[in-house]
Amino acid sequence: MIAAVGHTDLTPETLKLVEHELRKRVERLTDGAVGLVRVGAGLPLAFGRAVREAGRKLVVLLPAQGSVPAVLPRRDRAAAGELLLLAEQMRLMPYDPEGRDACVGADERMISTSRRLLAVWDGSPSNGRDATAHLVAYARAHGIPVDVVWPTGAARAAGGPRPPRTRRSGSLRGPR
Repeated sequence: MIAAVGHTDLTPETLKLVEHELRKRVERLTDGAVGLVRVGAGLPLAFGRAVREAGRKLVVLLPAQGSVPAVLPRRDRAAAGELLLLAEQMRLMPYDPEGRDACVGADERMISTSRRLLAVWDGSPSNGRDATAHLVAYARAHGIPVDVVWPTGAARAAGGPRPPRTRRSGSLRGPR
């Protein structure tokens, strides 16, 4: 299994660049490589398309409440429909799709079952909303090879997750 994680605030242009780069990387993988992604809009859908365009199988993880799929956030519903059409297999995983910590935990479980991680990451540290750096560190700490994908021209959307402001000693204002 080849898992994919990454920033959730990619621009539409970046998603196109990322999808193209992911397809190239998936095409180069050894025979039998299967893509694994947690359902969602943005990167998960771009990865799912790239995996299928590369002629590979796709497994999609859906949140579950007990033995039934959980209700997805509105922003992910259309993407979930397309991902399920692209998927060879769907698996239920217990987690709350509205909870950041629950989603990070689901990503950690997904990564732990994979033999490689494709991380769409600009190299920035994790903050209170974006856990990509944490997931890269998690994979590396568990001996899972990580391929960072950040194509030339890639950008994150303005107003997306940003690191929390910090105070300078002796000052009440944040960084300038």
